[in-house]
Amino acid sequence: MHRPVRLAINGYGRIGRCVLRALYEAGLQDQLQVVAINEPADLASMAYLTRFDSTHGVFPGHIAQGANSLIVNDQRIDVLHATTPDAIDWESLDVDMVLECSGRYSTRADIQRFIDAGCPRILLSHPGQSADAVDRTIVYGINHNTLSGTETIVSNASCTTNAVVPILHVLDQALSIRHAFLTTLHSVMNDQPLIDGYHHHDLRRTRSAMQSIVPVATGLAQGVERLMPRLKGKVQAKAIRVPVVNVSAIDLMLNFAKPVTEDQLHRLLVDATERFPGLIAYSNHPHASIDFNHNPHSAIIDGSQTRVSEPEFANLVIWFDNEWGFANRMLDVARAWAQQFLHLTEAEKCQKLV
Repeated sequence: MHRPVRLAINGYGRIGRCVLRALYEAGLQDQLQVVAINEPADLASMAYLTRFDSTHGVFPGHIAQGANSLIVNDQRIDVLHATTPDAIDWESLDVDMVLECSGRYSTRADIQRFIDAGCPRILLSHPGQSADAVDRTIVYGINHNTLSGTETIVSNASCTTNAVVPILHVLDQALSIRHAFLTTLHSVMNDQPLIDGYHHHDLRRTRSAMQSIVPVATGLAQGVERLMPRLKGKVQAKAIRVPVVNVSAIDLMLNFAKPVTEDQLHRLLVDATERFPGLIAYSNHPHASIDFNHNPHSAIIDGSQTRVSEPEFANLVIWFDNEWGFANRMLDVARAWAQQFLHLTEAEKCQKLV
């Protein structure tokens, strides 16, 4: 890239703050530059929670509060407090891309409000409500090379989709998946209360997040099928929230068309780490979930939990840091997309010169 891509973050909660922090921890400031953050919360709280994080620790740099700005390692980031995307003149901020991390906008009409207000491109930290709500849904490592640079709305899918799709991709190529059943054991989220309260239209989510294991609805099956059309009608999923603050797991049941032994399956899974370096990892140590806090991989396969009950039936356990891994994939997709649209911009300039 010839210049840093100018980014704005809309929504500065768990994912928004992790994205900013991951950018600095990875040393990507010469490629990606956050120039604005929109968050309704007050600036003092934003600065404080950027510096001190109960899950990921103290920010490894300098955080200060300026006049209507957050100062990170001497870089000034403008802070706005709009409650709707229409209230911001995104064009005046001269941004190349907005990272939508509030999770509030998932229909095409809602997302279009950013574009109509001058946002040139938007990368969602969640799936679109339907396939046509976005121009493209990307799982980095699987289909990021399909980005052309002409898109205006791209989704980074979900943390669970990023975790499971590369593994399903490898196993389907080798063994041809007949059926897959996924159970996500997900850490608690902000749509749950600490104690019982009128918190959500889903009655289960009115119950205390830290006192119960809570089943919730999930669109993971549809997300997998959107990325892997060959598996349409072959995937089912359910999700259960568990009382931990971070790191989740997927219990994956698989029925293959081809027989496989446990040793063969282990070799395929280890090969997957070589096909997706930095995205998939493998370990057979006796792990607990906390071992993967702040782990940047999309998924870590727990080899100690792999089982083959019949030649065509297998069970896997996949760990993932649902905050940190996903935030790093947001940055990966932002860079991949930027390479394409900056190239288009340079080509247009050359055409004009000719």
